[in-house]
Amino acid sequence: MFSVKELVESGPLSSVPSMYIFKNTESDEYPMVTVPETIPTIDFSLLTSRDPYQRSEVITELGNACLEWGFFMVINHGVPETLRDEVIRKTESFFDLTKEEKRQYTGKKLFDPIRYGTSFNPEVDKTLLWRDYLKLHVHPHFNAPNKPFGFSKILQEYCKRTREMASELLKGISESLGLEENYINEKLAVESTDSHQLLVANLYPPCPQPELSMGLSPHSDHGLLTILMQNQLGGLQIMHNGKWVPINPLPNSFLVNTGDHMEILTNGKYKSVVHRAVVNNKATRISIGTAHGPPLDTIVSPAPVLVADCAGGQAYIGIKYRDYLELQQSKCLKGKSCLDNLRL
Repeated sequence: MFSVKELVESGPLSSVPSMYIFKNTESDEYPMVTVPETIPTIDFSLLTSRDPYQRSEVITELGNACLEWGFFMVINHGVPETLRDEVIRKTESFFDLTKEEKRQYTGKKLFDPIRYGTSFNPEVDKTLLWRDYLKLHVHPHFNAPNKPFGFSKILQEYCKRTREMASELLKGISESLGLEENYINEKLAVESTDSHQLLVANLYPPCPQPELSMGLSPHSDHGLLTILMQNQLGGLQIMHNGKWVPINPLPNSFLVNTGDHMEILTNGKYKSVVHRAVVNNKATRISIGTAHGPPLDTIVSPAPVLVADCAGGQAYIGIKYRDYLELQQSKCLKGKSCLDNLRL
């Protein structure tokens, strides 16, 4: 495997190799916003507050964010900044390991516990993405590389914290839908010992012609929620009202987007958001996302109580979570093409 990082470090690179050049992508049809947008912001400390008024206010804000954006920023979340910084540093150190050290983690199968690779799925990608990655299945069984020293331990703590955050956010989202606070967590066993959590660390090296390449093509995520943090370099853009919105998060905040299984569960009320990662020619961007979903063998289908409230009836067929992940991995990243297969 030849990684983007190796390509960049192999010598002076003045142009992008043809295999990384995107031509006339569908995303080019959508313009960038011309006026900065205000991203919904959720104060996590108020969501977990014992003050019923404060909590009610934040649940309303959370519901609006899911309904109108499928995306929001989380502040005052209680995850120590030192932990976040150390995760970023150790992740960078992993990608700085020698080729030989990283090669042992090169995986080809979707459910390999640890999988280091490049692009998305090079076997089917028509154009390669300007991105290297490390994918770890971290729950129900925790997996991580044994190098660099301390990486596994710090990741385990970070993953535990993000699972706890996801659980609380899902309680608020349940209530915003008019359901019991534990409805989603219980229906999909998100808090169970078998729930699924995937950590994806992305490395986007500087690109000599960033306008020609793409870090991640426009796509939506599997799962209920994705919780993301990054180093201080921007690159994430989300689709909102037919325009691309660049995301510049507040320091020490998390970015959260709703996934395809949230859209299925809510029968289309809370839609997954299409997003992409663009690259730059100045420095390396690192992002770390955790995808939160049910146990792999759980069939996710629209909640009957929400179908009953929908004039159009059930909008999606149910699918086993494992099968959906396999479907997504077998194709190129392209908008919501996987979810489209389930529409009724």
